[in-house]
Amino acid sequence: MTKAPTLIDLFAGCGGMTAGFTRHGFNPVLAVEHDLHAAATYAANYGEDHIHWGDIAEVADDDIPDADVVIGGPPCQGFSNLGSKDVNDPRNQLWKQYLRFVQIARPQVFVIENVDRFHKSAEFQLLRDEADHGMIEDYELTHGLLLAADYGVPQRRTRTIIIGSRVGRIPHPEPTHSKFPTLSGTQPWRTVRDAISALPERPDTTELPDTKTDYFGRVVPGEFKWLDLHFGRKPREQSLLRYDCIPPGGGRFDLPDELLPRCWREKKTGTTDVMGRMRWDHPSLTIRTEFFKPEKGQYLHPQWEADRPERRVNRVITHLEAALLQEFPETFAWCGSKIQIAKQIGNAVPVGLAAAIARHVQSYLQ
Repeated sequence: MTKAPTLIDLFAGCGGMTAGFTRHGFNPVLAVEHDLHAAATYAANYGEDHIHWGDIAEVADDDIPDADVVIGGPPCQGFSNLGSKDVNDPRNQLWKQYLRFVQIARPQVFVIENVDRFHKSAEFQLLRDEADHGMIEDYELTHGLLLAADYGVPQRRTRTIIIGSRVGRIPHPEPTHSKFPTLSGTQPWRTVRDAISALPERPDTTELPDTKTDYFGRVVPGEFKWLDLHFGRKPREQSLLRYDCIPPGGGRFDLPDELLPRCWREKKTGTTDVMGRMRWDHPSLTIRTEFFKPEKGQYLHPQWEADRPERRVNRVITHLEAALLQEFPETFAWCGSKIQIAKQIGNAVPVGLAAAIARHVQSYLQ
């Protein structure tokens, strides 16, 4: 193409997918996000002039511009392993709004990302039906699971990626990284060490700066950048005792009986990664929206030495560390409270995965 390809980002969140696509020269012309603080974060990084904060159904057909590519991840709580798995959840119908935008914007390519189980859902079959004889019958679909670690992200996060194209079938991009690089001719997986080892081990604050900004006529906390997000928590003494027992790669099964809460003492199986500690030389597991709670996953800082207790960092990862494991750039600005920003980080598509898709798709555009 002789000019920058144009981009629409739906259900944009804080702009994780846009971050990956702009890395390869895409020009965002419209974004839609209903959450105020996520929309403010998007605006802080890409401009307020082209983002619609509000219900996607409120965007009129006449306000949808042409675009080369449409991207987005319709809300997926009904499909998530952590969700209700309710196929009648109204949030599962929002992909139809996505298709309305595709119909009107007429992109050459669209990309849908969702949780790994989406490709086995009834809603996905309806999407395929629309490609056969419905709203997107001009598009040929490619679908499957991509592992973020295989594209240079220091995180083992699996997503369903659907590429729709009316310029010929577009396969998924080939992995650039792998667990066994000598066998595949790829680069080795990037690790937690690659992402966060340069940061101070012990944050010097537990709070965000007291700053405010204005977006969409509303005052929101922020903008926060870089070390603003490197804040700790104030765990209870019993929590610190638990953290101290858990080695890299370990979890709740490493705790002695006297430190086990009753619910874990009575449940001897399942949930192996909770109260887990990351490992320096491996990718992290999935960064979810509550990464600041160690009982929710493998979120303890990886620094721990068996024979040197003084070299143990007994805390959960900070918001900045989580953002870096999602591959957000150091210059990224954030708006919202601690919990709101954590939700934005955990809900985002890993930037490196989005960038790999963007680079691949760009080569097919006419």
